Order: sequence, then C-alpha cells, then structure tokens
Amino acid sequence: METVKGYEQRDFRDIEAFNENVALIMAVAEPAVILKTKDGGKTWKEVFRDSRKGMFLDAMDFVDEKNGIVVGDPVDNKLFMATTGNSGDKWRSLKTEENFYTAQEGEAFFAASGTNIKVMGGNGTANIFFVTGGKKSRLFLVGSPIDLNVIHGKDSQGANSIAVNASLTRIVIVGGGFANETSAENNVQVFTFNNDQILSPSIQTPPHGYRSCVTFIANDTLICCGTTGVDISYDGGINWRLISNESYNACEKAKDGRAVFLAGKDGRISKLVE
Repeated sequence: METVKGYEQRDFRDIEAFNENVALIMAVAEPAVILKTKDGGKTWKEVFRDSRKGMFLDAMDFVDEKNGIVVGDPVDNKLFMATTGNSGDKWRSLKTEENFYTAQEGEAFFAASGTNIKVMGGNGTANIFFVTGGKKSRLFLVGSPIDLNVIHGKDSQGANSIAVNASLTRIVIVGGGFANETSAENNVQVFTFNNDQILSPSIQTPPHGYRSCVTFIANDTLICCGTTGVDISYDGGINWRLISNESYNACEKAKDGRAVFLAGKDGRISKLVE
C-alpha cells in the first residue's frame, strides 16, 4: 500500500482511472481537493482545491475521458457542482446564478461509494442523473426533481447510489439507513422510461439491508452491495437475491470487458465469479 506524499491524513472517497497511467482521486473535505497522476501514481498534482468552511465532495463521474463533473454537499443552500472539459486538469465551480439545484433542509449527498451521480452519453452530449439523501431524498434528471420513496428523514438515511442502463431506459437507486444496516425497508427504487412516461414499478424482493452501491452488469442484470452483504438482480432491480454476507462499500464493472470488482473495509477487494 502506498500513500500520496503530503496527503497522508486525507480521506480519499472516489477515483476515476482513464488508463494504466492517468487517474484522478478525490479527497472530501476542508479543504476539498482533487489530485491527478499521469505516471501511474508515482507523482500526483493538485488540480482542484476549495477551502471554504463546510466543503465536502461526495462523488465524481465522467461521460468520456475529457468531460466530467464532481458533486458535493450544499454550499449557500446550493448543491455544489464543478465541471471539467480537459480530463480533470482544470475544474470550474458552478456559480450561484448558474446552479439551479437548490437543496432543501437537511438534504445532501452520501460519499459512501462515489456513485450518487451518473453521467451517460456520447457524441458531445451528456445526461446527468444524481440522487440526494438525508432528511430529503430526491432524483435529479432533466426537468423537475422527483421525490424518492427510499427511506429518508434522518441524516443517516436516503439514496446512496444510482445506476443507469446503457439504453437509458431504466434507473435503479439503492440506499436505506446505515445506522440500521440490516433493515430492508424502502432501500431500493426503480424507474423506467416509456414514451416520455416515467414509471416506478413495485419492488417484490428488495436487497437484504442497507446498500451503498449499485451497478449494471448487463441491461437487466445488476449487483449491489453494502455492509451486510451483496445482492444480484436479473430482472432490472425488481427482485434481489443475496449472494454474499461479506461487507463491501463499492462495486463496479470494468469499462472494457465483463469483470466486476467489489471493495470494502480492511483493504478487501474481490472479483465476482460467474
């Protein structure tokens, strides 16, 4: 294990790797910073810093190797956002008049897995989806925000992660309450798109407890994980089957190929075996 010199005490919560040499890592709070390496981690350069009181970055995502976004907890009642168009070399924070994402009381993001935002698209276009949690939990997409049925109302509750399938026809959101990690009450919600209609089908078998991350591994197949185990769904998130009782915080499918990896506490990293 290696540490970044000068940042040994920082808490890094998200990483974006473009290839074997180029990657970004995000440290969450006061100051919030993003570092970039171009030599496989031998050296790191600070490409973003915000030292304002209350700054807390939660997640970042990229639609391609150049264009990305980072989100953070509210600043002056606005959900914090910054964008890049040059692979993270420079970041621009959205000004108050540009940022129309006003936070409600007690609404914020969770940095549990760095997956509460998803950027999808191509050919110069981008669709941004993100979810909030806390005392209010909402899905943000084009148009007005949608109130979620995912359990919320307390600082420890709400949506943690969002997954969008490649055809942009289904959204799956997981979360719950990490203070009551074994509860499966309202810990998942699914949205489908059909002829400009947004529908939310009923969940038949939810994941088995609080879940901090979800990702698609095929158009209708998903995996999600949390501190009480790992679940898989073969029907777009309607029914979930527990496949492991091990604790994991994050799961991700490789950008190329079919490999699926999970990461958890105490340095645990696992690969899904079919």
